[in-house]
Amino acid sequence: MKGAIYFFGISVFITACGAPRQVVAFLGGYAFGAISGVILATAATLGGCIVTFYLSKIVIKPLIRRNFHKQSERVNAFLAKEPTRKTIIIRLLPLGSNVLTNLIAGSTNVSPRAFFIGSGIGYIPQMFIFSLLGKGMLIGSEWKIIVSVLLFFVSSYLSFLLYKKHRRSLEQSTLADSSPVK
Repeated sequence: MKGAIYFFGISVFITACGAPRQVVAFLGGYAFGAISGVILATAATLGGCIVTFYLSKIVIKPLIRRNFHKQSERVNAFLAKEPTRKTIIIRLLPLGSNVLTNLIAGSTNVSPRAFFIGSGIGYIPQMFIFSLLGKGMLIGSEWKIIVSVLLFFVSSYLSFLLYKKHRRSLEQSTLADSSPVK
C-alpha cells in the first residue's frame, strides 16, 4: 500500500512536469501488475493533468490572452463544441505531448470537467497497453508483450480513423456554413 501511494504521488508530480504517461503506465504494470498498474497510472496521470491544467489557467492564461489573443480565440472556438470528444481524440493519438496539451487546454475556456473526463477516457487504451507491456517484462510473459504491441497498433489505427471522421465532419460543417441560403 505504501509503495502504491509513493508511486501515485511521484507519478502525479512527474507527469505534471512532462514525463510521458506511457513510462508511468509501463512502470505501474511492472511494479503492480497489469490491472492495478493501469488504475494507478491512469489516476496519477489524470492527477498530473489536473495540476498542469490549473497551473496553466492561473499563470499562463493571462499571458496568452494578452500576447496571442487571436490564436487563443481560434483554439477556444475549436474546443467550444464537443470538448470531451475532441479531448478523447487528442488523448488517443499515439503522438503528442501530454503536458503541452494540458498547458494549452488550461489557457483556454474549455470546461475543466469535459477536459478531465475526455482525458481520463482517452488515456485508458495506451495506459492498458503499456501497463501490460510492463507486466510482460517478467519472465514467461511473452504473450503479454505480443498482445500489448498488437493493441498499440490497433489503438493507433482506431485513433487515426476517429481523427479522420472528426476532420470529415468539420469539413462538412464548414461547407454547410458557407453555402448560400435559398
